[in-house]
Amino acid sequence: MKAQTCCFTGHRIIPPNEYEGIQKRLEGEIINLIHQGVRYFGAGGALGFDTMAALAVLKLKSEFSHVRLILVLPCEDQTIRWDEEDIKTHRNIFSKADKVVYVSKKYHGGCMHKRNRHLVKHSRFCICYFNDSKGGTAHAVHCAKQKGLRIINLVNLVN
Repeated sequence: MKAQTCCFTGHRIIPPNEYEGIQKRLEGEIINLIHQGVRYFGAGGALGFDTMAALAVLKLKSEFSHVRLILVLPCEDQTIRWDEEDIKTHRNIFSKADKVVYVSKKYHGGCMHKRNRHLVKHSRFCICYFNDSKGGTAHAVHCAKQKGLRIINLVNLVN
């Protein structure tokens, strides 16, 4: 299953002027991986890029019905401080996901890193939106590099 799995990681804030280009590139890269035999896509459920990636997979499922979205969430109370619109989007994605995995019951200091390690451990590919050297996305990309995943960074592909 690992050979057929891609995870996503990326920043929570996506510049509005880049959103459409990133979304288009993201869908194209997902389609390329589907044609290479990837069938499982793992998203971490965060705001920003994780949400964009999950929505892209759900959109492409209408064309590629064998594709599966797996949400790997850091904790059950992840959305506790989110605004209502973001919670609504999250619930929609959650209701359409093929599988949901929680790495922790409650939020704690290391649950985001634990989620990232879980996503990487079970993947062969990583599509990311990464343009900074610190934070959770940097941790996830570093883990992916250490584990030898093929990394596709959309920051390098947008324009």
